This record gives sequence, C-alpha cells and structure tokens, in this order.
Amino acid sequence: MALKPKLFKTMLMILGTITILGVAALILVINLNDSEASGERSIDDIRESSLLTEEITTDLKDGDYVRIRFRIVTDSKNALEELQKRDFQMQNIILKNLATMDSGAFKSGLNDLEETVKLKLNELMDKGKVTDVYTVEKVLQ
Repeated sequence: MALKPKLFKTMLMILGTITILGVAALILVINLNDSEASGERSIDDIRESSLLTEEITTDLKDGDYVRIRFRIVTDSKNALEELQKRDFQMQNIILKNLATMDSGAFKSGLNDLEETVKLKLNELMDKGKVTDVYTVEKVLQ
C-alpha cells in the first residue's frame, strides 16, 4: 500500500519539525546545565549554604591580639549541617593556625590562613566540602 505524495510530504514536514524542536531543546538543556556545572551559584544559594563563625579573639605568636570572623561556604546544605556540628573543630583549626602567626604574617597572610582553614576542614568533612573561606571581620591590636 503506497502513500499518497501529499500525505508523504506532510509526514516529512512533521518529522522535520519535531526533529528541529528536539535539537533546539537539547541545546538549551545542555547550555543551562553547563552554567550550573561550571560552579556559577547564585548569591542566595551561597548564603544559604554558608556559616558565619562567631567572633574569635586570641593572641598571636608575638603577643598581639586579634579579633576575627569568617564566612565559610559549603557546597550543599548537608555539608553546612555537618560543618555546624563540627564548630568546635573549626574553631580549633582557626586558633591553632593563628597561634603560629605573628602580626606581620597575619597582615600579609590572610589568604594563606583562609586556604589552610579550607583545606583542614575539608579533611574532616564527610558529607560535602568547604568551597570558600572569607574573612569578614578582623582587628589586630
């Protein structure tokens, strides 16, 4: 049973249209997933999965005192919950690192301190990871 030419052309047009729509949808989905996979998170998502530490006051190796506070960003809400439970370990890591610094190293080495805190916390984490550590308040006396 042969198809009539008009019916055949209509079927080809419908199949072509469906194919073009499918390819366009696939391209959109891939592009949307690329922006999420590249780590572009909204600021609301970052704030929801971050912890603002309590203010920590301690002495440095040379006897100066420092008051400091951090915002620690995790990759998920589960990681944030774990970090909140590990608050005593987080404070211990911060205090131990500050105790080895003098005021000169503290002034010039905040990036190193943030990176060290991040690495040491990630060694402890089971349910996720710390993605960033920001110093949000510091006073050196």
